[in-house]
Amino acid sequence: MRTLISTAFISLDGVVEGPGGEPGYRNSGWTFKDIEFVPEAFEIKGREQQESAAILMGRVSYEAFSPVWPNMADFAHYKPLPKYVVSTTLTDDRLVSNWGETTILRSLDEVASLKETDGGPIIIHGSASLNNSLSDAGLIDRYHLLVFPLLLGAGKRLFSATDKDTQKLKLTEHEVYSNGLQKQVFDVAH
Repeated sequence: MRTLISTAFISLDGVVEGPGGEPGYRNSGWTFKDIEFVPEAFEIKGREQQESAAILMGRVSYEAFSPVWPNMADFAHYKPLPKYVVSTTLTDDRLVSNWGETTILRSLDEVASLKETDGGPIIIHGSASLNNSLSDAGLIDRYHLLVFPLLLGAGKRLFSATDKDTQKLKLTEHEVYSNGLQKQVFDVAH
């Protein structure tokens, strides 16, 4: 069974929307505004690339990343990896041709089936709505969070507000950096 890892830049109040400057969000670009860059805080991002065997994302994140990431040296390791996009509306003719094999999954059941295949960890980038659905369905196995010392108020959140049973997490790795960022890695107790 493959491990499904959700990775996110997240504000202290749970917002994950617009961390890199994506248009349409009031606080867009919050990860680099007024936050001192401390390289060691981002070590986990390089490790994720080396440990991942595939990428999973929702349509909105795919449409944001696919025109940019294939040509970025910072994401070179991801280029040959299989990509899976969960979407009911994306069509094959809208997939980019320069970013490796990409498969469209139409349901959470297809994600659950993907987890049952052989292979290494699958990393989820961006995809707030998808993260909500996957978490609610009990499909996420681990969270890699870089928590920023910010309160953003409104915005898409990593976790849904669905009324559900308690889901227990086990903190397996953590660190606090000089700029106030916190790395928190949690395994989900299934």
